[in-house]
Amino acid sequence: QLQLVESGGGLVQSGGSLRLSCTASGFTLDNYAIGWFRQAPGKEREGVSCISSSGGNTAYTNSVKGRFTISRDNAKNTVYLQMNSLKPEDTAVYYCAKTRTLVRLCLLSPDHDYWGQGTQVTVSS
Repeated sequence: QLQLVESGGGLVQSGGSLRLSCTASGFTLDNYAIGWFRQAPGKEREGVSCISSSGGNTAYTNSVKGRFTISRDNAKNTVYLQMNSLKPEDTAVYYCAKTRTLVRLCLLSPDHDYWGQGTQVTVSS
């Protein structure tokens, strides 16, 4: 069974940091680009960051540039999202997904499969 599992969410104060993990089971991640997405209550899902299969190409939505870093460890079958200088507006459920698009198109494309169940990130002011 192909599955993605997110972890690492939690409650943090404004300015704090969290590292999210996206671990695959049932398949190896190293052949696929992976994206992180988030959805806040009452808002549409938003693309946050994407990374190519090799890790050589990345993309970020403007609101997280300079604060978030996406990376991957293919030996551990895991993609990470390091989130620093967190703001209350970063509060959302964060999901990872295997994307079928190019990294440069990933943030706005609906063409993703194998979503995780999500992990809640709450940033208090």
